[in-house]
Amino acid sequence: FDNLTAKLRALQKEGLVGIETEEFYRPVLPEDAPVDRAVRLNDEQNIAVAAIVGGEGFRPYLLWGVTGSGKTEVYLNAIGDVLARGRTALVLVPEISLTHQVVDRVRARFGDGEGVAILHSGLSDGERWDEWRRIARGEVAIVVGARSAVFAPLPRLGLIVVDEEHDPSYKQQEGARYSARDLAVLRGRLEGAAVLLGSATPSIETWHNALPVADGGTGRYRRLRLAARVGGGALPAVRLVDLNALPRETLRASPLAPALLAALRERLERGEQSLIFLNRRGYAPVLHCGECAWKSACAHCSAWRVFHKRDRTLRCHHCGFGERVPRACPDCGNPDIQPVGRGTERLEEQLGTLLPGARVGRIDADTTRRAGALEAELARVHAGEVDVLVGTQMIAKGHDFRRITLVAAVDPDGALFSSDFRAAERLFALLLQAAGRAGRDAQQAARAEMWVQTWHPQHPLYAALRAHDFEAFAASQLAERRAAGLPPYAHLALLRADARSQAVAQGWMQAVAEAAAGLDDAAQVLIYPPVPLAVQRVADVERAQMLIESASRPALQRFLAAWTP
Repeated sequence: FDNLTAKLRALQKEGLVGIETEEFYRPVLPEDAPVDRAVRLNDEQNIAVAAIVGGEGFRPYLLWGVTGSGKTEVYLNAIGDVLARGRTALVLVPEISLTHQVVDRVRARFGDGEGVAILHSGLSDGERWDEWRRIARGEVAIVVGARSAVFAPLPRLGLIVVDEEHDPSYKQQEGARYSARDLAVLRGRLEGAAVLLGSATPSIETWHNALPVADGGTGRYRRLRLAARVGGGALPAVRLVDLNALPRETLRASPLAPALLAALRERLERGEQSLIFLNRRGYAPVLHCGECAWKSACAHCSAWRVFHKRDRTLRCHHCGFGERVPRACPDCGNPDIQPVGRGTERLEEQLGTLLPGARVGRIDADTTRRAGALEAELARVHAGEVDVLVGTQMIAKGHDFRRITLVAAVDPDGALFSSDFRAAERLFALLLQAAGRAGRDAQQAARAEMWVQTWHPQHPLYAALRAHDFEAFAASQLAERRAAGLPPYAHLALLRADARSQAVAQGWMQAVAEAAAGLDDAAQVLIYPPVPLAVQRVADVERAQMLIESASRPALQRFLAAWTP
């Protein structure tokens, strides 16, 4: 945080962040800025709002609420209190697709004037500049945006909301590297603003900060709990489909188990909607030749090119290299090359065959490339023009689909055995968020279901998912990380090198590791040997990385500051 603190203070001096002294920067508030309590809050929501608005200055909160528990209403009431006191509010969302949904809620509550600005990378340069200038001039009371909006030059900042705070999208991995969530907490401390982190599945680090010291946490954040869905609706029942118990012929004939297909047909007959979640876009991950074992590898990356059937292309999702699908195997001439595996495009096609008459829609990065395409497809879903929606994680979180009563995860097991120690945490969050799309209408909640097709139904993660028990899952994760010396019980940095050969990249890393030996804090830091990245070559560039670990965050920061030059 030390470097980020210095940068923010520099921005303050330049008049770009947190100007409070000049009359010119006093925000222009909507006419109906005082809190509008037209939506009646339940007891838990009232307690949360009272806690947030009752304090002064910097104070971080974790709003931990099950999906559909009305976290957004708590946000809106807290924002209303801030505006009534003549201050401004910043709302961060993890996905551009969620920005307009939140903006609509904000404008419906506080007026449809010019007092709300939007900031995200989907805007043109001119649009972003116009919004940025309005914010800096004090013409805006509320800013809603994705991670870069954390730098918005809002004067008199009183509240920062980070919705779905656990989402990895808040971390910028290229260029200026930062975590928008952590930076929001830092900015709140610098500007004396409340910071509200909201999630049904908080990150393990945030959860650790919200646990009392007596329970093994740091006690830095105050935890506010929303344990019940608005309207008293039940959480969806979670059903596991054991793929090991199905005949091979059944698995080859259909992407979905017979019981799941039957459940989908029941929803169709009742006029309800279903959501099928598969976090892999394209038609198939790879094309394969059965004669010579050729696969559609990328010539520029250590990855396969994905088959996209609609435009008959093979495209690399790492470097973007694409070409037309060959008529025959490039190596042996065999004309019978077949797709292996399944992406959302193939699943959409198969569901159209398995569910005759069903209106199947798809939302992923391929179907939403054009401006306005995502909003148009979401509008179709909300209008009831789609019976079965297929998509990636874009549709698994944050959206308020009122007619969906069944959610199914088709192929989630890969993350169970990832080398990333956060993979299980992210899978649990994604599945629990996806489950939360079902039964949001209290009248339909009793028959809402989440289906998970898995080869490992006995895995502890799925046991916690069935019980909707985030506390038990988080406790097990913290115990594992304490035993393994992983965050939040240790602190990590990662050095990455790109070169034309792996030998050059790793050789340079080895040299800088040796150069660290004489630094003051070197004894408190462990430098691991350099290794290739999981995808070690992208766009003809070899990539290597080296992990740096320390039990002390201050010692690690001092070491990095001395080592970087």
